[in-house]
Amino acid sequence: MFAVIKTGGKQFRVAANDRITVAKIEGNPGDTVAFGSVLMLTDGEKSTIGAPFLGDITVAGEIVEQARGEKVIAFKKRRRQNSKRKRGFRAELTVVRITDILTGGKKPEMKKGAAAPVALKAGSEAVKGKAAAKPAKAKAEAKAGGLDASNLSLISGVGPTIEKKLRAAGITSWNDIAAWTEADIAKWDEELKLRGRATREEWVEQAKELLAGKPPRAKADQAELASGEDY
Repeated sequence: MFAVIKTGGKQFRVAANDRITVAKIEGNPGDTVAFGSVLMLTDGEKSTIGAPFLGDITVAGEIVEQARGEKVIAFKKRRRQNSKRKRGFRAELTVVRITDILTGGKKPEMKKGAAAPVALKAGSEAVKGKAAAKPAKAKAEAKAGGLDASNLSLISGVGPTIEKKLRAAGITSWNDIAAWTEADIAKWDEELKLRGRATREEWVEQAKELLAGKPPRAKADQAELASGEDY
């Protein structure tokens, strides 16, 4: 028996005890994961095709490890513009072992593996979890460089219209943009119709610079132009 499942925008042919590498799934090694997007099931000579999915079929798996793909280099050069940029990217991946293909509407027993240990500095208190750590981190970085981290307009290329779109999507601070991956950039570019502006204007780099206390690029450019007027 084997099934065809869809996850992370890709399709996989799986059977019991198969190992597959998929786009990152949150969890720790040993956690049970369930794939409900089953496109096809073949049992012996009988095949059942979904429209588009089979609602009563679930594929169960177990997270083996969290991994990263090979580094991909993106190099861009503009002719006769004295401009070039080199960036590296490694995809976040999850290795999953397929444990069972459940039919008849059955659901797998969701088990949790051991959580990864958290390294703490000497004298620091125990971390209670990411949910508790995020507000403290956001508060600590809220006034990076004396500026308000919720002021998205300080990122060059973010005007009133785009800022309104970002806030409506739940993106309310430099921290949110600084944490974007290449996949996130592509996602928001398509959903918010940014037309490549986030990559072109280097929003992620700008957000990290602002959090590090550097002045906004837009203001820096204006200051440079003002100083050049004396010549």
